[in-house]
Amino acid sequence: ITLFPEAFPGVLGASLTGKALDQGLWRLETVDLRTFGEGKHRNVDDTPAGGGAGMVLRADILSRAIRFAQRGAPDDRRKWPLIYLSPRGRPFTQKRARALAEADGITLICGRFEGVDQRVLDHYDIEEISIGDYVLTGGEIAAQAVIDAAIRLRPGVLGNAASTEEESFSHGLLEHPQFTRPATWEGIDIPEVLTSGDHGRVARWRREMAEELTRSRRPDLWKSYQNRKNHP
Repeated sequence: ITLFPEAFPGVLGASLTGKALDQGLWRLETVDLRTFGEGKHRNVDDTPAGGGAGMVLRADILSRAIRFAQRGAPDDRRKWPLIYLSPRGRPFTQKRARALAEADGITLICGRFEGVDQRVLDHYDIEEISIGDYVLTGGEIAAQAVIDAAIRLRPGVLGNAASTEEESFSHGLLEHPQFTRPATWEGIDIPEVLTSGDHGRVARWRREMAEELTRSRRPDLWKSYQNRKNHP
C-alpha cells in the first residue's frame, strides 16, 4: 500500500529477485492509496490532532486500502502478516525475514508525512517494523528491503540454498571475510588456509573470523550469541 506505486518493483525487478518475479516464484501487487482518497484531489491526509507540523494519513482512508489489500487473506497473521514500515517499529532481523519467507503473503504499508493515525494501527493490530534508527521520506525503500530479505529465502530464488546458510546473521554471527582470484593483489595474498584444501581448517578459520568480527563490530549480537551458546 503506497502513494507511489510506480516505485515498485524498483530494484526488486532486477537480478535474481527480478528473475524469480518473472518466473512466478513470487508475486507483487501495488495498491495505490490515492485511489481510496476523498474529494476532487483524492486527499488521503489531514493536519495532526492537537496541532504540529506536517500531515497524517487518515485512518478511514488507510482502512479502505487495507481491506482491499487483505481481500482473501487468511485471518492468521503468521500466514499473512500486516506490517507498517515505521522508524519506531521493532528492528527487522534475519529471523523475522525467515518467518516472512514462509508466509503465504505479506501486506506492507508504506507511510508518508508524519505517519498514520494511531487508531488504524490499533484497530488492525498492525505490526510495526523498522529497518534502522533513521528516518526516510517514506516507507517504499524500507518495504523493498523487507521484501528482498524475505523473497531471497524462498525456495528456488537464489538457486543455491547453501548461500543463505553461511551468510551474515544465519547463525547469529556476522559473515566471515570473502576472497577470490587473483591469489595476490597489490602485494596482498589470500590467507593460506583458504588455499590449503583442508576443509576442516577452512571451516574453523571462517568460524573464528565470524566470531572475531561479531565481537568487535556488533557487541549486541555477540552477547546474544554467547547467551545462546551458554543456554541452548
